[in-house]
Amino acid sequence: KSTKLKPIDETQLRTAFQLFDTNRDGRVNEEEMKSMLNRLGISVGDQIIKQLLSEASKTGDGLITESEFTNWLSKIKTHKETDVEEDLKAAFSVFDIDKNGYITKDELKSAMQLMGETITDRDLDQLLSATDIDKDGKINYEEFIKILL
Repeated sequence: KSTKLKPIDETQLRTAFQLFDTNRDGRVNEEEMKSMLNRLGISVGDQIIKQLLSEASKTGDGLITESEFTNWLSKIKTHKETDVEEDLKAAFSVFDIDKNGYITKDELKSAMQLMGETITDRDLDQLLSATDIDKDGKINYEEFIKILL
């Protein structure tokens, strides 16, 4: 596997920003930053959150716009390929609540709600249908990776 570092894709950065911006006001505040990091299993103190916001915010108002967010994180290089594999497995395990190796419709709905996303059953069915390549009604790890990469 390659040990080269690659720049983070701008689409990924915009998607990440949208996950953080839970109230959809176009800015990430201290509470949203802390909440998302906690949901990802990253416990960070208030002082570090303030430091991150201060570093990313050009206006110094403690709020990060999408352009500030993407500019700030675009300077960071992604992990080595081996780290990416570990990150993908960790992401899959967040969705695979019962740890049986599959993401069901209910697990997908729970994970979306955990991230602050409201999703209809129809949208869930469409997402599952588009992702479930072998049409067994659930998403396995290989299908999960194909949709992300």
